Amino acid sequence: QVQLVESGGGLVQPGGSLRLSCAASGSIFEINAMGWYRQAPGKQRELVVDITSGGSTNYAGSVKGRFTISRDNAKSTVYLQMNSLKPEDTAVYYCYAEVAAYNYWGQGTQVTVSS
Repeated sequence: QVQLVESGGGLVQPGGSLRLSCAASGSIFEINAMGWYRQAPGKQRELVVDITSGGSTNYAGSVKGRFTISRDNAKSTVYLQMNSLKPEDTAVYYCYAEVAAYNYWGQGTQVTVSS
């Protein structure tokens, strides 16, 4: 079992920045990949970025160059630095952790980009 707690969402103006955090607890040594998905109103959940235990990353094209994921294994935490935010980035952002091909999910944190 893995528990995930997200923080850092909020309201930001276009062009602004936010940093999301996701702290894992429980069976953290079994975690392989971690990452972030997002879901906008009326849309399907989509992958934003993930990072393997070895540090390999996979970004969605829409965020490449603007978002950066990092992983602190000592703290069992992943971070998502989001820069140059756009209104279309508005969504609920969900952290996930993959253990033996099963995904655990956080509760989600709202990110709203609006002037």
